[in-house]
Amino acid sequence: MLAVFQQTLAVTTPVFAMLFLGVVLRRLAWIDTAFINSASALVFRGTLPTLLFLGIVKADLSTALQPALLGYFALATLVCFLIAWGWAMLRCPRADRGVYTQGAFRGNNGIVGLALATSLYGDYGLSLGAVLGGLVILCYNSLSAVILALYSPDGRAGPKAIALSILRNPLIIGVLAAIPIAYWRVPLPDWLLVSAGYFAQMSLPLALICIGGTLTLASLRESSGVALSSSLMKLVWLPLLATLGAWLWGFRGADLGILFLYFASPTAAASFVMARAVNGNHQLAAVIIVITTLAAVLSINLGLLLLQWAGWI
Repeated sequence: MLAVFQQTLAVTTPVFAMLFLGVVLRRLAWIDTAFINSASALVFRGTLPTLLFLGIVKADLSTALQPALLGYFALATLVCFLIAWGWAMLRCPRADRGVYTQGAFRGNNGIVGLALATSLYGDYGLSLGAVLGGLVILCYNSLSAVILALYSPDGRAGPKAIALSILRNPLIIGVLAAIPIAYWRVPLPDWLLVSAGYFAQMSLPLALICIGGTLTLASLRESSGVALSSSLMKLVWLPLLATLGAWLWGFRGADLGILFLYFASPTAAASFVMARAVNGNHQLAAVIIVITTLAAVLSINLGLLLLQWAGWI
């Protein structure tokens, strides 16, 4: 278990380092609000969709393809989304409900979940995690687009506006564009893949620097209550329900362990980018990311310990 703790720390520490770098750069006045706005827009419209596109194009969709596991994950994700949304309607100001819900159900599976699955289960964890990642991307971005559009400060929340927000979402466009290329193994020029890779690699550092540059003591104080509630939902209650459901569904061993890691991952940095893109409470999104990334080091290891003690994995 010490090895797992060290691996979790190794995955989350670089994330905190980039967040802290954003705080320092803002204090030194090397970046400002204009930079954060431009960089966030670049990540949302360009680098992150490219990263998602490449991730699916390079994945072997036929490897570790398990319809039952994929189906359960999609269903459990929808249920977790609805639970988080229902709780937000009861406990959150209307303006914060979209950001709260997104922070509570959307995990950082591309960085934390996949890395830990590979560390614990080797090639099987990598192949199953990569295939699961394609479904993750589609589910998370579609549901996030819906909930953020519903509570958008711009007031566009009709069915047509929500449908357009999904269809026009650059992250979803990147995923949908990649699926036929990956499925039919359409060859792409090496120079294009390399260039796109350079561009895509800016996504996580830029997003995390922008999050760090947004954080202030005032935003931490103002958002602390709502952010803590969303963080507890993300790291404790929803992973508990989803993992118990997976066990009742019949999953055991590596499959159950990987599902747990994906449900228990901290909130994704992309939630900040999407919240900012719709003029939502991006400061609340930033605080949720910070809290869940820090606390995940403890919650993930405790969850794995309990699952191993019960003999489920």
